[in-house]
Amino acid sequence: MRHRVAHRKLGRTTPHRIALLRNLATALFERERIRTTLIKAKELRPYAEKLITLAKRDDDRLSARRQVARDIKDPLVLRKLFDSLGARYSTRPGGYTRILRLGPRRGDGAEMAILELLGSEYKPAKKGEKGEKAEKGKKAEAKAAPAPKGRKSKEKEADAE
Repeated sequence: MRHRVAHRKLGRTTPHRIALLRNLATALFERERIRTTLIKAKELRPYAEKLITLAKRDDDRLSARRQVARDIKDPLVLRKLFDSLGARYSTRPGGYTRILRLGPRRGDGAEMAILELLGSEYKPAKKGEKGEKAEKGKKAEAKAAPAPKGRKSKEKEADAE
């Protein structure tokens, strides 16, 4: 029985598991969307959300930055976390991430998922905008390229001689 057992071991020793979570969290904050196994995504979610909650703090910002810097070693990602991501989620009380299931991985059948930060969703162009851009591009190509010259038919070649 697993009573009062908090986290999954992920088949790794404790230092390896901590390093894995740190690397996944750094990649998540850098790219705002990562593809990993479902179990790793479920384990990373509370870890990353605690770091975002620390980045939101206004009262003791230096102490919070030092606490997060223990886990996030990349200074550019740390700066992004405190400047843009902390400001983005300043009014949100929690739930900064979303897990989207993808299905089994082809090689070993592991359940895959996308873990993304809210606010970094994919926004495709609307149909009207896409059609207008395509029409403008076609008109520009038609004006720039001269009309193609076709081959003369055999009758015209005979007449020309």
